Amino acid sequence: QVHLVESGGGLVQAGGSLRLSCVVSVRTFRTYAMAWFRQAPGKDREFAAAITWSRGDTYYADAVKGRFTISRDTPKSTVYLQMNSLKTEDKAVYYCAFTFGRDYYAQGSYDYWGQGTQVTVSS
Repeated sequence: QVHLVESGGGLVQAGGSLRLSCVVSVRTFRTYAMAWFRQAPGKDREFAAAITWSRGDTYYADAVKGRFTISRDTPKSTVYLQMNSLKTEDKAVYYCAFTFGRDYYAQGSYDYWGQGTQVTVSS
């Protein structure tokens, strides 16, 4: 069983920064990865970033590359999304996700999801 709890969303001005956190509870010897997806109002949910837990390999959507950084703290069982230089188009509900699979960009690969945290960017 996998349990995800997100935190860290909020309101920030354009150009500002926020850090999202996701604590994962899981007992497994299998390799896995975690990701952040986001869903803006009226749009489909889209991939933002992913990280493999054991190696720490990272993957980013073009829209966030260079501005967002995904990382993990293994002892704290927490994955982070540091978001810098935020734009109004980054406004969305951000979801933490977990997969035992290898297709890190596809939301269909993820079996477990957090409840979502709202990020609002004002102009």
